[in-house]
Amino acid sequence: MKLTRRTFTSSVAAVALMRPALAQGKPLKVALIADTTGPLEAYAKQTVAGFKLGLEYLTKGAMTVAGRKIEVIEKDSQTKPDVGRTILAEAFGDQNVDIAVGGTSSAVALAMLPVAEEYKKVLIVEPAVADSITGDKWNRYIFRTGRNSSQDAISNAVAIGKPGVVVATLAQDYAFGRDGVKAFRDALAATGAKLVHEEYAPVQTTDFTAPAQRIFDALGKEQGEKVLFVLWAGGNPLAALQALNPGRLGIKIATGGNILPAMAAYKAFPGMEGATYYYYQIPKNAANDWLVAEHQKRFNSPPDFFTAGGFSAAAAVVAAVTRTNGDTDTEKLISAMEGMEFDTPKGKMMFRKEDHQALQSMFGFKIKVDPNVAWAIPEGTKELGIADMKVPIQNKR
Repeated sequence: MKLTRRTFTSSVAAVALMRPALAQGKPLKVALIADTTGPLEAYAKQTVAGFKLGLEYLTKGAMTVAGRKIEVIEKDSQTKPDVGRTILAEAFGDQNVDIAVGGTSSAVALAMLPVAEEYKKVLIVEPAVADSITGDKWNRYIFRTGRNSSQDAISNAVAIGKPGVVVATLAQDYAFGRDGVKAFRDALAATGAKLVHEEYAPVQTTDFTAPAQRIFDALGKEQGEKVLFVLWAGGNPLAALQALNPGRLGIKIATGGNILPAMAAYKAFPGMEGATYYYYQIPKNAANDWLVAEHQKRFNSPPDFFTAGGFSAAAAVVAAVTRTNGDTDTEKLISAMEGMEFDTPKGKMMFRKEDHQALQSMFGFKIKVDPNVAWAIPEGTKELGIADMKVPIQNKR
C-alpha cells in the first residue's frame, strides 16, 4: 500500500491515542525509599505505613489509579547517603519505576537528588526537611510533600519570638540541623527576639553537658526572657537538658512537635509552646478522620507525625497520575504537579511552581499533661495556613 500523507498522519494519531491505553495496562511502579534501619527507623516505618494507608484510602481499596495497578517497591536506604543514591539508581535504571518517594534523612535525600536529574524521573521527597532540598540543591524533577526547615522555623519563631526574648539554639551538626537553624534565625529576626548563640552537636550525642554549658554561658550574659530552642531528629535530648536544671538560670526550653514516643519527654514541660507539623487530634477533615480511626483499629495506636506524611506523599502520587490519566511521562507529570492542590490528613497542600515545595498548614500548640496519656499533648492553639506562612523561595535556578 502506498503511504500517503493522510494515511501517515492517521497512523501517527492512532499511535498517540493508543499511548494512554497502553500505559493503563501497565502497573504503576512506585519506589518507596526509607531509612528503615538506623537512627531514623521509627520515622521511616511511619512513612511506609502512612503511604500504604494513603493509597488504600485514595483508591477505595482497589490499589488502582487511572486504570493502572499500583506496585510499591520498598527499599531500605539504611540512613546512608551512598546506599540511598545506589538504590534509587537501581529503581530508575533496572526496575524502571515510574515515580520514587523517599528520603527520611536529609543527608540521604540530598544524595538522591542528582539521581532523579540523571534519570529524568520524578522523586517526591518525604519526609526529609533540609531547606537545601528545595533550595540550592534542587532540580526540576524534585517535589516535596514533607515540610521544609523554613516552615518549621517560621511557625516556631512565631510561637516563641517577641521583643525582649533572647534565644540560643541546639541542633545536630548536619544538613537538617544547620539548615533548620538558618531558617529559624531568619524567621526569628522578624519577631523582635534576639538569637545570641548557636550550638551544634554530633548526631549521636548522648552527653549534653558541654554543649549545654556553652549555651548557659551565652544566655547568662543577656537580659530578658531566656529560651533554649532545640531542633533535633531521632532521640530527643530534652530530658538530658532538663536534668542540667536550666531553670535555675531562668532559661526555658522550647521545641517543635515530634513523634509520640519522643513527646513523652515533653511531659516535664507543661505549658511549653511551639508549633508542629501534625498531631492527630488537631486537623479536622475526612482523610484525617479515616486515618485516625483505621490506624487505631489496625495498630491499636493513633497515627503519628510521619504517618500523616507518608499518606500525603501517596495523595500526591494519586493526584498526579489521575491528572495525567495514567500517563507517567516525566514532562507530563511535572506539568500536572506544578501548582497542583491535593487533600491530605493535614488539610490542603499545594506544590509551589517555583521550587515544587508543598505549601501546607502548620499548627501552633501549648503542652498539656494528662497522667492517663503516655505522651504530652500538644493542644492546638492556632492553624498557620498557606497564606500565613511566607516561606522563602531559595531555589536559585
